[in-house]
Amino acid sequence: MNKKKINAILKLVVKLSLTSGALIFVFRKIDVDEFKDSILDTSIPLFFLAFLAFNLSKIVAAVRFKQFLRPLEIYLEDKYNLMLSYVGMFYNLFLPGSIGGDGYKVFVLKQQYKEAKTRHLVSVSILDRVSGLAFLFILGCLLLLSSTFQVDIPWIQWVILTLAILVLPVYYLFIKVLFPVFKSAFIPTSHLSFWVQIGQLTSAFCLLLALNIQDPFVDYLTLFMISSVVAVLPFTIGGVGARELVFLYGYQYLQIQEGKAIAFTILFFMVTALSSLVGLPFVFTIDREKKEQQPEEV
Repeated sequence: MNKKKINAILKLVVKLSLTSGALIFVFRKIDVDEFKDSILDTSIPLFFLAFLAFNLSKIVAAVRFKQFLRPLEIYLEDKYNLMLSYVGMFYNLFLPGSIGGDGYKVFVLKQQYKEAKTRHLVSVSILDRVSGLAFLFILGCLLLLSSTFQVDIPWIQWVILTLAILVLPVYYLFIKVLFPVFKSAFIPTSHLSFWVQIGQLTSAFCLLLALNIQDPFVDYLTLFMISSVVAVLPFTIGGVGARELVFLYGYQYLQIQEGKAIAFTILFFMVTALSSLVGLPFVFTIDREKKEQQPEEV
């Protein structure tokens, strides 16, 4: 067994351990009966609407990825680009110890566009993530200011607002200084990132309705945005465990119900998993589509 396979197995074991450990810890802290009742009483039509909203956000995210490729003069056809996105989602969730979705996309594009520099393709994946995180942070700050969050620090709200305002200028400087090749992609990708996060929030809102949660929606959505930032960190599988911990500790500062909050995170993972499974058939057909892929006219 070569070193790469050993590293992949070790990475998977660590992620599984952290995920299962976090879940065990969370379920020991909550009312499990309330959690089970919440899951069993979930509205299926609203769950389906959450699934649709989530996938619409992923379609917009695929368009954003395509925009980041334009400065490299790589013009993917829409169908192929979407297939590539869903296969990446599938690999990210169901093969967490392997190359991963981002690595897969870089590998495929490098094979197809040999003249493209690998560091530029890696930069596309990095910027695609950072762009999403920037708007996650902005919306998270704005939701936090609208929530029931209270601490005994009189100036904390001004700090949060200032951070929200500074994110985009800092993000632009980040691109300009470290990734100047992609400076032209800042505006077209930024507005798409905004709509990606709106789609995710809509999906989350539908899940809250599906669970018949009557508490302040803003509090749950605030923790959802914070947990989404934490879930990006590659320590657990699909963010499972990380989201639950955020909600578990967040209830101390916001008006949420622990059992329903954890049910919400599990339902969101189910939406993510079902959406990622859409990429499974594309795993077997994308090579054929790749051969048919022709660069679009600029």
